[in-house]
Amino acid sequence: MKEFLGYAAMLTGTVAAVMVSANVGRRLTGYGFVIFTISSITWITYAFQDGETPLILQNAVLTLINVAGIYRWLIAKKKPSQ
Repeated sequence: MKEFLGYAAMLTGTVAAVMVSANVGRRLTGYGFVIFTISSITWITYAFQDGETPLILQNAVLTLINVAGIYRWLIAKKKPSQ
């Protein structure tokens, strides 16, 4: 199970990075942050199995950052141009 979690976390993180870095639209970038959140939670689950506290803490912070990205790109209303 641990090996599966490691590969799943790596794969989702890679896919999310490509989606966010492509910056091809508000919605796709927002969903990239959703996938980043899944990746971070998967890394936390992976790290708990071996007591990897640094990896847990890093991904807890990244989860908060990703939630902010979800809010900014998918939830918040776009500001009108001035």
